[in-house]
Amino acid sequence: MANEAKPCPCDIGDRMEYGGLGQEVQIEHFKAYVVKPPATSDKAIVVIQDIFGWQLPNTRYMADMLAANGYVAVCPDFFLGKEPWSPSHDWSTFTEWRKDKKPTDINKEVDLVLRFLKEQCGAKHIGVVGFCWGGIATHYLVLHNLEVKAGVSFYGIIAEGEDRYDLKSPTLFIFGEKDHLIPPDQVSGLEAKLKEKCTVDYRVKIFPGQNHGFAHRKREDISPADKPRIEEARTDMINWLNKYI
Repeated sequence: MANEAKPCPCDIGDRMEYGGLGQEVQIEHFKAYVVKPPATSDKAIVVIQDIFGWQLPNTRYMADMLAANGYVAVCPDFFLGKEPWSPSHDWSTFTEWRKDKKPTDINKEVDLVLRFLKEQCGAKHIGVVGFCWGGIATHYLVLHNLEVKAGVSFYGIIAEGEDRYDLKSPTLFIFGEKDHLIPPDQVSGLEAKLKEKCTVDYRVKIFPGQNHGFAHRKREDISPADKPRIEEARTDMINWLNKYI
């Protein structure tokens, strides 16, 4: 069943500063950006990058925001040192570039990240948040990894397979109305199938007038017209995680 998120009791606007508050660490064969909250917490979030990689300031900015709201946040390099996509790249090469970077092929690394969070950070309750490529990965993990207690998928859908509606943990899906990469019928189809088949809590929310990538822009990239929607999406994310983790 779908569930309405309640307003966040804190002022999210005051917690959106990006300052690169974390540090880079080595987890087995890959690196990760880790940022911890001001007070000790046993709650953690795996933040999953978009196609522009784990070092993109926008994504680290979101990890810092999650930490400011009480979560240990870790953003691993799920590309394992391979070059992320760049706006300067030729889009005709995108399919080839993506071949060895499948968002559904991260189980080994996720298990290592979960172990790191439990053993090194004291995490007992873990969720996942992902953007674009990471949104697809988030959808995948809430279907298959029982250690993930909640998920927030920003503009990402697993587009094939009937099992993609059998969520194992509560999941919030966030989309922009004007997303040119995810057609409206794909979103409405997801919601209809979840209503029919899903047995855990979920919500599918479309933000009017917003494009792909709208929710994890840095503050200096946010227009006054878009700001209310972006802050609403971020508040929804925090509320969802606070409810289920």
